[in-house]
Amino acid sequence: MYKHPLTNRENMTPKGALELLIEGNYRFAQGLVQAKNHRDLATLTKDAQSPFAGVLSCSDSRAPTELIFDQALGDIFSVRLAGNIASNKAIGSLEFACQYLGSKLVVVLGHTSCGAVMAACDNFEEGHIAEITALIKPAVNFETTVLENRSSKNTDFLQKVCKLNVDIQIKRMLSESKILSALLEQRKIGLVGGVYNLETAQVSFINEDIIF
Repeated sequence: MYKHPLTNRENMTPKGALELLIEGNYRFAQGLVQAKNHRDLATLTKDAQSPFAGVLSCSDSRAPTELIFDQALGDIFSVRLAGNIASNKAIGSLEFACQYLGSKLVVVLGHTSCGAVMAACDNFEEGHIAEITALIKPAVNFETTVLENRSSKNTDFLQKVCKLNVDIQIKRMLSESKILSALLEQRKIGLVGGVYNLETAQVSFINEDIIF
């Protein structure tokens, strides 16, 4: 039976938090998810929350953060926006998780075949979707290794932009947030980026986007 690690949160390290996510995703990908009594957890967490990680991920219905990391109620402070964009409100939400709820780790998680990234690759700008693609377009522009067929129909181009987008959102988060930058400098939190594969159900963390 799943044991909610609520009592261990205060002494948890950022690396320890990342290890929990890696282990959880392995269980999910292998079909070995742990049994959880969510009703009991609802009672346990009704008065306070202490999520060990804050995750900025995409809103895609195929990539629910708690499920792919095999976590439960109270474990993850989940911020989900199409394209896992680091908008001001997303950054503020993660600041709240780390500064006031004690989260030890911030994760920026993209995923394969992301519709928002595809829209940015195809210069889609209709309605408020343009506000989302505008924050992803820098990743499209910074991808310079693919010279032809620079659209969402090019799988190689799309994958490279998806990975770059994670990096871009992390850089934006650090440039815009004095709170998160200070917590990182004090080694109170860690920051990592990764990409979830819809086909394999595995998360690949990006080495150059791991900051402790």
